[in-house]
Amino acid sequence: MKPNIGPIDRTLRILAGLGLIAYGIVSHSWLGAIGAVPLLTAFIRFCPLYAPFGISTCGRKGGGQGGCGGCGCR
Repeated sequence: MKPNIGPIDRTLRILAGLGLIAYGIVSHSWLGAIGAVPLLTAFIRFCPLYAPFGISTCGRKGGGQGGCGGCGCR
């Protein structure tokens, strides 16, 4: 699995996941369990819904994002 989630997308997914989980705890709702999905995709840095469409928020290789050139070396 080649990473297809960049740093901004990853941060937003973590915040959304934690927010959904907090909502579920506060409201005593099972809907908070949905927060596990964005957290999981953020931590593995791969979104299966992006793959069939060729979407990647990593940035282009050699695009000036440090010595790494994107998401591949972390």
